[in-house]
Amino acid sequence: MNILGISAFYHDSAAALIRDGKIIAAAQEERFSRKKHDERFPFNAVSYCLKEGGVGPEELDAVAFYDKPITKFVRILKTYFSVAPKGLDSFMMAMPLWLREKLWIPLEIEVAVEKCGITKRPTLYFPEHHESHAASAFYSSPYASSAILTIDGVGEWATTTLGHGKGHDLEILYDLHFPHSLGLLYSAFTYFTGFRVNSGEYKLMGLAPYGQPRFVKDIYEHLLDVREDGSFKMNQDYFGYIDGLVMTNDKFADLFGGPARKGESEISQREMDLAASIQVVTEEIVLKMAKHLHAITGEKNLCMAGGVALNCVANGRLLREGPFENIWIQPAAGDAGGALGAAQAVWHHVLKNPREADGVHDQMQGAYLGPNFDDEVEEFLTANGYPYQKLGSDTWAPTIAKIMAEENVVGLVQGRMEFGPRALGGRSIIGDARSPKMQSVMNLKIKYRESFRPFAPSCLVEDVNEYFELDKESPYMLLVAQVQQGRCIGRENAHLLSIKERINQVRSDIPAITHVDYSARVQTVSRDTNPRYYDLIKAFKDLTGYGVIINTSFNVRGEPIVCTPEDAYRCFMRTEMDYLVLGECLLAKADQPTWKDKADWRKDYVLD
Repeated sequence: MNILGISAFYHDSAAALIRDGKIIAAAQEERFSRKKHDERFPFNAVSYCLKEGGVGPEELDAVAFYDKPITKFVRILKTYFSVAPKGLDSFMMAMPLWLREKLWIPLEIEVAVEKCGITKRPTLYFPEHHESHAASAFYSSPYASSAILTIDGVGEWATTTLGHGKGHDLEILYDLHFPHSLGLLYSAFTYFTGFRVNSGEYKLMGLAPYGQPRFVKDIYEHLLDVREDGSFKMNQDYFGYIDGLVMTNDKFADLFGGPARKGESEISQREMDLAASIQVVTEEIVLKMAKHLHAITGEKNLCMAGGVALNCVANGRLLREGPFENIWIQPAAGDAGGALGAAQAVWHHVLKNPREADGVHDQMQGAYLGPNFDDEVEEFLTANGYPYQKLGSDTWAPTIAKIMAEENVVGLVQGRMEFGPRALGGRSIIGDARSPKMQSVMNLKIKYRESFRPFAPSCLVEDVNEYFELDKESPYMLLVAQVQQGRCIGRENAHLLSIKERINQVRSDIPAITHVDYSARVQTVSRDTNPRYYDLIKAFKDLTGYGVIINTSFNVRGEPIVCTPEDAYRCFMRTEMDYLVLGECLLAKADQPTWKDKADWRKDYVLD
């Protein structure tokens, strides 16, 4: 049975295909449309999934949409009516989109599948938003039974759910309702510190270690009433997302010493301290929720999804201090993953089909669920006259390892594209973690982004404890751990340095991936899920003695991660990357013809 899952119309729209419970394909629309966080109906992603699965005209049985649009529409109407006449501007902006598109989703689905050659009319299902999140976490996990925690901005009404999964059953036990939302609280601080909501939360998390949590008391006293079970109420006197077009209001600004920072302006100590403070509060609330969930379920395993589950600093602390022995986080934890969860909810929860779970292996196949272009690379390069060297299977990894060891930056496109916001060796930019200059070079000359933002390490799974204080696998780059203390240097007086001095400070023998607080967002790599990427890191270790490299997503700031060889070559030529690997083909920047852009691409991508 073929079930197509779809998420759309808020941000990060996506499609996923499962067949008899097995994940066949999944991808975000942004990777095809080249519009970051594309919220439009995912026609391209749907087309890819059906093509990848070889779904014939009469072979699509069901389509699951990741939330209940009518329920969400009712919530929006009730919210606006509760604050009227305030909120008129946001109401007038929202209604045309709802009346034009969001209330006609069944028709959109029919048109999409017809365009893809589907003649059979599939059965339509509409699980709840947080049910889709919970399903994406539990049904994809290795566990036969588990507690489930989902946290995001808002679905229909729920903003947080506590659930329990056993076999093919999934039950939502408790939920927290809008407008009280940990996701929206974190986004309010994202907005106030000058970053873009729904994309800048990563920046806020990366900025937090530069600050001191001096506003924690103010947050608890004025913004939140938090109970021991982690539930809370937010004081809406300080926020603007219900009755305005902004996340925070003047009262919020007065509490924190002035207006919100304007984007692209200099980051002050206040912004650093605000980031540190809301990060602490977020971690404490997540810990309270997890402890309560553990108490009511008695489970040793926890599954997580929702946008807040991408806060890998909180995840790392939960793993270290929380009550659960094991934690598994859906790599596409945000709305994109809702497409997958919706399909899984139909197969397991609605249709009552059993699932297999061995306690070790998850169902995500390393998150490599997107398209693979390896067989098309040579034709693309030859047709465009781009010089390249073809590497054999025995020379591929050693050649690239040697290039990295010489402090070159390499763009890597090989195998299937990743599903979710993290590049995991399929669409990555890689480099030497030992290089003191690599963080600033990659940030400023490759990614064109804020220099304070850290880079993540990819590490051989068997070596992870040699470099980091982590004794579990972290295949999806969703756990932060400290660098082993024996590798760290310069801890004394670090707080006395300016932010620019701290960014360039050598803090360990792997300085390019050691954040200012001596932490790293770790990806463990095994041969089982990505043999070619594993062999590359192994070759680097054989050459240098270090089984760890830098891994960041293959894109510039404001651009979606690359999908095709054409996307990769364009990004390669627009930046100061030294080499590009497309499947088995190696391209040196010095050998390429002069690149000419038709427009100022920085206006489209870098200034996000």
